[in-house]
Amino acid sequence: MPGAPGAPGAPESPGTGVTLGQLLLAEYAALKEEQKCRIGFRDNLLYVTLTVVAAVIAAAVQAKQPAIVLALPPVCVVLGWTYLVNDEKISAIGAYVREELGPRLSQLAGGAGAFGWERVHRENLRRRSRKAVQCVIDLLAFCLVPLAGLGVYWAGGQGSPGLLVLSGFEALSVIGLASQVIAYARPLR
Repeated sequence: MPGAPGAPGAPESPGTGVTLGQLLLAEYAALKEEQKCRIGFRDNLLYVTLTVVAAVIAAAVQAKQPAIVLALPPVCVVLGWTYLVNDEKISAIGAYVREELGPRLSQLAGGAGAFGWERVHRENLRRRSRKAVQCVIDLLAFCLVPLAGLGVYWAGGQGSPGLLVLSGFEALSVIGLASQVIAYARPLR
C-alpha cells in the first residue's frame, strides 16, 4: 500500500516515523478547520452589519439628527473589508487544497484522487449565478446602505462644512470598497 508507513513512496521524516502523507493530511485538517472558522466569522459579519445599520438608523430617527447616519460608512467599510478579506482567505484555502495539497496526496496514493468535493462542488451549474447574487448582496449590505445614508444626509441640506467634507471622504471610501467587492467577485471563483 503506497501510503502506509515504510511502504515505497511514503517517505518518513528522519527519526519521527511520520509519513509525508500523514503530514499532508494534518495540514488539510488544519486548513479545513481554519476555513470553517472563517466561514462562520464571515457569515456573522452580515448579521452584525444589519444590526449596526438598524441601530444607527433608529438612533438618527429618534434623535432627529441626520448627521448620525455619518456613522454608517466607516462601520460598513470596516465590516465589509473584514468580510471581503475573510472571503478571499476562504477561497484561497480551497484553491490551495485543490491545486497543491490534493494533487500531492493523489500522487502519494498512486494516482487515486484526493478531496474530490473541493473540485466537484465548484462544477455546479448554478454556481456562477449564486456568486453573482452574493456580489449584489455584498454591495447592498456594505456599500449601497451607507451611500443611501449619505444621500439622506446630503438631502437634509443642514450639514456643516466639516461634516460635508467628511461625508465626501466617506463616500470615496465606500466607493473604494465597492470596487474591491466587484474586483474580488469578477472572476466568480
